[in-house]
Amino acid sequence: MIKIFDNLVFSTVLILTAILSAQDFEDLYFGTDSTFEILTWNIEWFPKNGQTTVDYVTAIIQALDVDVLAIQEVDDTDMFDQMLDNLTDYEGYYESAWFAGLAYIYKTEVVEINEIYEIYTTSPYWSPFPRSPMVMDMNFMGQNFIIINNHFKCCGDGYLDPDDSGDEETRRYIASNLLKEYIDTHFSNNNVIVLGDLNDILTDNPENNVFQMILDDPENYLFADMEIAEGPSSA
Repeated sequence: MIKIFDNLVFSTVLILTAILSAQDFEDLYFGTDSTFEILTWNIEWFPKNGQTTVDYVTAIIQALDVDVLAIQEVDDTDMFDQMLDNLTDYEGYYESAWFAGLAYIYKTEVVEINEIYEIYTTSPYWSPFPRSPMVMDMNFMGQNFIIINNHFKCCGDGYLDPDDSGDEETRRYIASNLLKEYIDTHFSNNNVIVLGDLNDILTDNPENNVFQMILDDPENYLFADMEIAEGPSSA
């Protein structure tokens, strides 16, 4: 079973926030009633601009009408709950706002949640995973999917330094390999989608590519946004 890695899923959403003033929300649409639409969005310390952010994000989610959103950087859970109250077709889930936490928003009419939980939560994994990956076990139209939401460590100099435990690229490299290990062990025959803000570049040379072990397993793993990474927009 092919596993899909996505660190730029529907990146147009991030562009939309800058151009919506010139466009009616009603003009936005995506997908069909029979397709599974999932979106990842680093929402940047939600709500960065208070009620204005809540109102805009609510309107964008309603207009896009996707089935599942994997959210990064929820800073205020009370205002997140307020937004969910306004999204009548959706429910949400988060563990906490610790270090701008992860969350899911999903359409209750078409998404059946079996379980949501975090992995790699104990202290030995805090360096590779500043925010513990959040797993959603769910069904869509009778088909099971495993979704894993992530927000990897940011920054760095573009070079892997395995001798430095604090090196940002090394932390992301370890995180990628731990995710692959977990998926290979627990979900070898499942439909798995890994997504989120992975904070690195797919096209780095092999010596410094934090995703290299996954790239080296094309029979089992696919990067859905590789074409974007290799295209002119990545420059």
